[in-house]
Amino acid sequence: MKIYVGVTDGNWFDFLRDHNSDEVNFWKPSGGNFRAIQEGDLFLFKLKAQRGGKIAGGGFFTRYLSMSVDWAWRAFGNENGVNNLAELSDAIDRYRSSRSNGASGLESGLPLGNPQIGCIILNEVFYFDEPDWFDVPGDAARWRSIVSGKSYSTDEAEGKWLFDQVTMRLKGLEMGEGGHVKREQGLAAVPSGERYAYSRQKHRLGQGAFRALVADAYHDRCAITGERTMPVLQAAHIKPFSEDGPHEVTNGLLLRSDMHTLFDAGYLTVTPDLVIHVSHRLHDDFNNGRVYYAYQGRRLAVVPDSSQLRPSRDYLEWHNDTVYLR
Repeated sequence: MKIYVGVTDGNWFDFLRDHNSDEVNFWKPSGGNFRAIQEGDLFLFKLKAQRGGKIAGGGFFTRYLSMSVDWAWRAFGNENGVNNLAELSDAIDRYRSSRSNGASGLESGLPLGNPQIGCIILNEVFYFDEPDWFDVPGDAARWRSIVSGKSYSTDEAEGKWLFDQVTMRLKGLEMGEGGHVKREQGLAAVPSGERYAYSRQKHRLGQGAFRALVADAYHDRCAITGERTMPVLQAAHIKPFSEDGPHEVTNGLLLRSDMHTLFDAGYLTVTPDLVIHVSHRLHDDFNNGRVYYAYQGRRLAVVPDSSQLRPSRDYLEWHNDTVYLR
């Protein structure tokens, strides 16, 4: 298992801790790549030197995506660590115009506007109480030249030490000298359990990750119309979350907002064979709908490349049988 320790903006951390956010977007002010860890690995928050440079919490890595600032706000909202889109844009512009380089505000000299930013999506996020913050392993002087972060492996001594420090705190315990448990702590973090074993099991997605991953799977295009204008596109659940439908890509469709409304209301559906059906009730109820009947009998215009991400037959059958107006 790998662990990534990312240099973290203190204001970003404080905002999310105060909101007790379980899912967050650890954004970088430009796109690019992030390949340091894989899905299910630990990502830890190391505050900057002016806040003591200690590890103060973390989460589990879900996915890295490059997204526009507008779409990052629409997908994650306050889970970007700010109150509104204007604050997010201002923070990105500030970091881009500065000469400092670090996560959640790192690179410099890039254009303003609605650019692509890097989104490190984390879930099951936890925050340590300040007395339980701890130093990075090894020589702290090495971090003076590290501007973004550093990865560790639990196959090595420093990585295993990091893992032990985190798991002991999450279990409400603190390590004393010689690796012995020193005291009970009762931290308000997340429940401990088998997910802290040396494995990369899949963790549940949150609403923000669902929106972002559905959009990515459908190449930022409406599944029915092929529309590319992102401000009018929405990630729709096939089986609603309120009906125990999960935040999974296979339970999602990226739809233009009007198509999303009609889909949720049962005026159109998609069969398990990915064929669009438009209900006669659309005409009966509104004496209109000609523009939508043009899609009757068509196959979806866009589907995910991977068969593992395509709409689940079970969820589509549920929508056909339960929601669609016949």
